[in-house]
Amino acid sequence: MADLEEGFALTAVPLGSGPDGPLGVEQSDKTDQFLVTDSGRTVILYKVSDQKPLGSWSVKQGQIITCPAVCNFQTGEYIIVHDNKVLRIWNNEDVNLDKVFKATLSAEVYRIHSIQGTEPLVLFKEGAVRGLEALLAEPQQKIETVISDEEVIKWTKFFMVFRHPVLIFITEKHGNYFVYVQKFNSRILSKYTLLLGQEEKCVIQSFSTSVGRKFISLMSLSSDGCVYETLIPIHPSEPEKNQRLVQSQLLKSVVSGSARNGVALAILDQDHIAVLGAPLPASKECLSVWNTKFQTLQTSKELPQGTSGQLWYYGENLFMLHGKFLTVVPFKCEVSSLAGALGKLKHSQDPGIHATPHFVNWETSQGCGLGSQNSEQSKRILRRRKVEVSVQPEVPASTQLLATIQKDSEKHIEVELRKFLATKRTPDFHTIIGDVIIGLLGRCKAEPSFYPRNCLMQLVQTHVLSYSLCPGLMEFALEKTDVQILQLCLQQFPDIPESVTCACLKVFLSIGDDTLQDTDINMESVSDYMDPVQDGEMEGQTAFLQNGFSPEEDNCDSCAQKLKEKPQATADESTSCPVTTKRAALFRNAVLHSAYSETFLLPHLKDIPAQHSTLFLQYLYFLYLKCSENATMTLPGTHPPTLSQIMDWICLLLDANFTVVVMIPEAKRLLLSLYKFVKSQISICSELNKIEVSFRELQKLNQEKNNRELYSIEVLELF
Repeated sequence: MADLEEGFALTAVPLGSGPDGPLGVEQSDKTDQFLVTDSGRTVILYKVSDQKPLGSWSVKQGQIITCPAVCNFQTGEYIIVHDNKVLRIWNNEDVNLDKVFKATLSAEVYRIHSIQGTEPLVLFKEGAVRGLEALLAEPQQKIETVISDEEVIKWTKFFMVFRHPVLIFITEKHGNYFVYVQKFNSRILSKYTLLLGQEEKCVIQSFSTSVGRKFISLMSLSSDGCVYETLIPIHPSEPEKNQRLVQSQLLKSVVSGSARNGVALAILDQDHIAVLGAPLPASKECLSVWNTKFQTLQTSKELPQGTSGQLWYYGENLFMLHGKFLTVVPFKCEVSSLAGALGKLKHSQDPGIHATPHFVNWETSQGCGLGSQNSEQSKRILRRRKVEVSVQPEVPASTQLLATIQKDSEKHIEVELRKFLATKRTPDFHTIIGDVIIGLLGRCKAEPSFYPRNCLMQLVQTHVLSYSLCPGLMEFALEKTDVQILQLCLQQFPDIPESVTCACLKVFLSIGDDTLQDTDINMESVSDYMDPVQDGEMEGQTAFLQNGFSPEEDNCDSCAQKLKEKPQATADESTSCPVTTKRAALFRNAVLHSAYSETFLLPHLKDIPAQHSTLFLQYLYFLYLKCSENATMTLPGTHPPTLSQIMDWICLLLDANFTVVVMIPEAKRLLLSLYKFVKSQISICSELNKIEVSFRELQKLNQEKNNRELYSIEVLELF
């Protein structure tokens, strides 16, 4: 259960705050006091219990505060940055900020972070981090650039993990998000690419984090209205490499997907989050508390005067902007249970007593002063417990995961799988992944309604699988007509049998365009040369004579004369791709790159219907003409199929289906174009053979040049 109590207005927001609300709310060195920084010139210290200000400070007219004020918990002083580079430090006795300590820095500051137990950190806009003391010792020191060009920091958080400070900040570049984790005990900066779980690219509007024993849980609220979770390993296996993090959906449609402003997210405890935003497109903004464990809405409070989309969380108070007032909303969260999540918990306590959750503080429970706070008897009990625990055999993580697959829900399996994949890989990692897939497929056959598609996708994307390790995966995907998994398998499995490759090709040719339109497919480089049509007809195609072939030319006897002419484009009836863009992506990025043996593939190609064979031939011929448009005879994009691969597939299809295709009226024009192409190539080869004799004579003359003097005039006649 969770409850939002009646809120109260802490202060009317100063005029300098602007439409986006305060610049920040930070805790002071006293639990009940907070620093409120507006986006103009003023910092105010408030005591929440008394609902009154204790002090106010402003920078001069013409200056603007660009970084929220924070408290240095080691000294009790306050720190701000104005005009991006000017740092000020003062205390409660100071009145005029113009007369306090000032340091001008060499680079622009994004944020100053300060928490109890360590010195404040300064994060610069270029991604570099400095401790406050080291920075004040040399304010004009050179600040390095950590993030790439056009990367912009969107969110940042500073916290303690096992008594060591950790800074996490997230950047965005061209719609892609990157996570940087700086651990100061080891001076290691880890970078991750955040893979969004949505099929359509969404904008992430808010972030929040919590820390566990092995993972940092990063939650995000996206523009589709859903909450996603990403698990970041505290001890990554390869910290210095750019690794990938996959999001998974935690809550669906907590706010309206059309909302672009006024949304925010905050993690309250391990099972509850607070969400700020309108739940429906036409409704007003609300502050709501959700139970992530049972995915239920616990309570909500309507905000009729609107909000700015800013939410701060300290202790048992939520801070937000409601209308023109900074509002404080106290809340209570009880221990999560199913009855409580459904609102059916029977309270046996007194009405005035509130149950609060109890959590183990992992930051202080592992060797960080427990002994000094307990008696010698407690020490002995603790040591005895450690010995007893160490005697018990630890169950391997892979065994636990396989047990989870057999009985738990699809959502829980996905979470446990992400945790397992984030751990350090062992030498038998590939066999474990194969066993996991076999376990998932076994349950799929036993329970037809069970289809953990996201789990299968994550496992295939580990790049350690092969067809022989999980032979049932592609057959199951063929039954489900899951073209996305089939595409991934064709791209990554090196040992796919020819019969399965041909079965995939049949599915790609027969699946409807409407079904493909709703499917998420890897479209890498396909749009670089595609101009698709929906009806499958081929129209005009531009071809160039410098490659020796013009589809319009019926008589190729004059090829030698044509080679002397200036290359020019001629219109043909093959200008557009005969298939849709997504179907073309399945052909280009999957089928054409598959390994095969002609002997074993040819019999299976004969089973493809004539209409589908013709369509695939038209697409291959289209690719050939696209290759012919440039001198390098290659397609644009990354990892394109080669001209040799295209021609091999054309030959295989013709060998397998020529007697059937030749009877289809729709294939007549295609076969005629292929005939003209082959005829022109034969003519070109004949002309080149004639020239070859002359080149041989020139080569002989070149070999005899050592017998001549240093200077000579030679006349060579070629017939």
